[in-house]
Amino acid sequence: MSEPGRTVRDATFDVLRRHGLTTIFANPGSTEIAFLTDLPDDIDFVLALHEGSVVGIATGWATAMDRPALVNLHTTAGLGNAVGALATARVNRVPLVVIVGQQDRRHLALQPFLAGELEGLAGRYPVWVTTPARPQDVPGAVARAWHEARGGRGPALVIVPSDDWSAPADDTPPGAPAVLHRASAVDPAAVDALTDLVGRAESPALVVGADADDAETWSALVELAERLRCPVWQEPFAARAGFPQDHPQFSGHLPAGRARLRQVLAGHDVVLVVGAPVFRQYPFEAGPLVEDGTVVALITDDAEDAHHSPVDLAVVASPAPVCRRLAARLPERTEAPLRVADRVAPPPPPGAGEPLRAAHVMAALAQRIPAETILVEETPSTRPDLHRLVPARRPLGFLSAAMGGLGFAMPAAIGVRMARPDQPVIAVVGDGSSLYGIQSLWSAAHYGCGVLFVVLANGRYAIMDRLAEQHGNGGGKPPWPAFTEVSVHGLALALGCPAERVDSYPALVEKLDAVVPTLGDRREPLVLEVAVEPERTFQP
Repeated sequence: MSEPGRTVRDATFDVLRRHGLTTIFANPGSTEIAFLTDLPDDIDFVLALHEGSVVGIATGWATAMDRPALVNLHTTAGLGNAVGALATARVNRVPLVVIVGQQDRRHLALQPFLAGELEGLAGRYPVWVTTPARPQDVPGAVARAWHEARGGRGPALVIVPSDDWSAPADDTPPGAPAVLHRASAVDPAAVDALTDLVGRAESPALVVGADADDAETWSALVELAERLRCPVWQEPFAARAGFPQDHPQFSGHLPAGRARLRQVLAGHDVVLVVGAPVFRQYPFEAGPLVEDGTVVALITDDAEDAHHSPVDLAVVASPAPVCRRLAARLPERTEAPLRVADRVAPPPPPGAGEPLRAAHVMAALAQRIPAETILVEETPSTRPDLHRLVPARRPLGFLSAAMGGLGFAMPAAIGVRMARPDQPVIAVVGDGSSLYGIQSLWSAAHYGCGVLFVVLANGRYAIMDRLAEQHGNGGGKPPWPAFTEVSVHGLALALGCPAERVDSYPALVEKLDAVVPTLGDRREPLVLEVAVEPERTFQP
């Protein structure tokens, strides 16, 4: 028998506790009042001022914690505002349990104010969506959402009418396992096939991606790369680094156009891709991805990536154990020349009268930040400079939005810092990008998240300007204006977040020298708006 007076809300909180979902990231609405009012003392609430920031903070938190985060959204408006951020979470493969409020079940048939057509609103980006048939099915649906989010590595949505929370709980067994273990054994036949393919290669290469970003996979890939004595490339547009980027064999990021991609991989008879799709491109170029005679194989734990990747051999399995077994099986290529990549020299500081550029900022950061720093990136026009000059030296050293939409970096950096309060976190963001997530700065200040936000301010959408110029005949003219009137540090101050603007290289290094050593135990965020010259070229 169910305990007298026990409600669906009580039973759901027990489910949340069982699965470690005791922090709710939300922007509240009226359809969630019954759920959120008088929270138990062991349930924390984190407020963000826009649903994109809510999901972004939760995405950063879940990424750093390596487990699902709990999000609460307010019917059509809240879910609609959050769809872009949910899409980013899906493509970044981040598990989220999302409870979406709905109008009272008792008059939904009359389509009351704030009722929403919610199940299809986020399209196919959720890994699972349900509206429980009865109020008593809500706890089991939330439990299943945790498994769906964890297994599918994305957002799982449960739509809950507002009156369900106060309904009496019953003894119906929840429609989800209490504990779920996933088998991780490596198929010997798969390792045999990979060993045969890579073992016959005369000039192999490795390409790594975001799904290789953990200590175990990095270790296995280093062992494999050193055994093969081959170059290692990072996939384009990766959300995370798949290999230590200060390793001598790391060769940089693959280009995002087919012609340059073929050029980079030319001469390699076997390309082994680990933890990445094959190959994400932007923009479209005609022609094959690789030259004739180049065989491409893929190791990934993402079946969707395997299904759409044009490869000769795909293995769906956890990358770390497969790579470790593969390295143990392959003979060391002692006769092969060691492929050591050339390193790009940082630019010298700007001289008197020279403008401050993004590359100067990246170089100054690289000289000062410790290896354990988590750097969150959203600076499209200057991302190549960041990749060249600021290597990820530890797992989770680099984090970005694989989806490509803006508004990720600021809230994600806050969520990462909430999850890892003693680890340095820096967000490097363009001023245009910052405006998509600027509301999140209130959360950073209110909750004491000591993130350093370095905002590269050129007063325009520089990447769009460059793309327009490349598209037009003899230099295309963009119809959008610059927005030099916008003061990012002024907006930050208005949101209660400490902020400063620097306009010169000496002022930049003085501020970095003062702030960077404090990032490990800093409890106050800082927005550093850095005035930089717009870049005149761009090559993705």
